[in-house]
Amino acid sequence: MFSCRRLGGGLVQAGDSLRLSCAASGRIYSSSVIGWFRQAPGKEREFVAAMRWSNTNTKYADSVKGRFTVSKNGAENTAYLQMDSVKPEDTAVYYCARSSQFTMQTTEYSNWGQGTLVTVSS
Repeated sequence: MFSCRRLGGGLVQAGDSLRLSCAASGRIYSSSVIGWFRQAPGKEREFVAAMRWSNTNTKYADSVKGRFTVSKNGAENTAYLQMDSVKPEDTAVYYCARSSQFTMQTTEYSNWGQGTLVTVSS
């Protein structure tokens, strides 16, 4: 299971940057894919980004490409989501999860943990 949290604090305004961390309760194996997802109020959970743990290959949703970056600290079994140039439409609860497939399909992911709320004001 993963525990997501926002690093740092304070009000987030449009154009700001923030960083989320996603810490696994155990070891993340090299065969894993770590995915980031978000769910805005009244909307379905949607794919944000994914990273192969073994080689750090990544893929991003079009809505965040060029603004968000995923990274990892393998020794700490922690993934990160750097969010730059945030927009009010990025407001959502953010989650991470694990898959064995390098996919954007939410249904292929498991080990969902608690999410962390990101609110971006205009």
